[in-house]
Amino acid sequence: MANDRVYLHFCHWSFLIGRRMRYLAIGHISKDIIPTGWTFGGTVTYASRMAHALGCDVHILTSTELDLDVSPVLHGIDVVCFTSDRTTTFENIYTDQGRKQTLHAVAERLTPDRFPAAIQTDIVHLAPIAQEVDPGWLACFPGALIGVTPQGWLRQWDTAGHVSPIEWAQAAEVLPRADATILSIEDVGNDEAIVQQWATLAKLLIVTRGPLGCTIYRRGLAIEAPTHPREPVDATGAGDIFAASFLVRLRQTGDPLAAAHFANALAGYSILRRGLASIPTITEIDECLTV
Repeated sequence: MANDRVYLHFCHWSFLIGRRMRYLAIGHISKDIIPTGWTFGGTVTYASRMAHALGCDVHILTSTELDLDVSPVLHGIDVVCFTSDRTTTFENIYTDQGRKQTLHAVAERLTPDRFPAAIQTDIVHLAPIAQEVDPGWLACFPGALIGVTPQGWLRQWDTAGHVSPIEWAQAAEVLPRADATILSIEDVGNDEAIVQQWATLAKLLIVTRGPLGCTIYRRGLAIEAPTHPREPVDATGAGDIFAASFLVRLRQTGDPLAAAHFANALAGYSILRRGLASIPTITEIDECLTV
């Protein structure tokens, strides 16, 4: 098993005056199998692209095969990679009974001791997709806004790689410590009882509900943030785009409702295009800032 630490530095650019907001995403870049081969996936891929489009100085901590060239899709983003003998690889098959997901490979687990401690950041996004992110990261960035998208902590898989839901064993540890936890109602099998339980533990819980927008749970209160429904072309990555947009706007404004409206609007644009082309444009971002 490979254990070399490789630093992949792609070009930085800046269009803002002064220091850019720093956004750190921790999780696996994945290969997603499609009929024509594979494409890049993973929450950190979509979220980091969105944060970069919003003008942030973006870093990713991840693990992949040594020879995986991510520069075509992560241009302008710094990637720190703990190399593995494999890259996390998913296959999704859609049937009349719903999605069947298979996990063909998993890269190295991401723990604080494997990565440099010198990265300073304004926002940390813990973004597991396959149980790979150690909750110990919660203690590593004092002063940063800590955002969590726990989807990958809600999955298990058997020896054949068949993915199924699992109870989030670390919910009581993570939810009170994260500044914002963002998930889809589908992540919990549409179980509102789980949402209510987690809402009592979380500082701030945001539950996205597709065309209905999202619900913000804070201090025992639920606030609805509706959205303008659109006919989707491809919803892949929309939740990740929502999460990055929400965290950046929350850090800027301190207002969860304003952040939710902004993120809803950008996610609404993202579903009109396929794959990584779904990242909203500068024009769309400017329009959503007025929402």
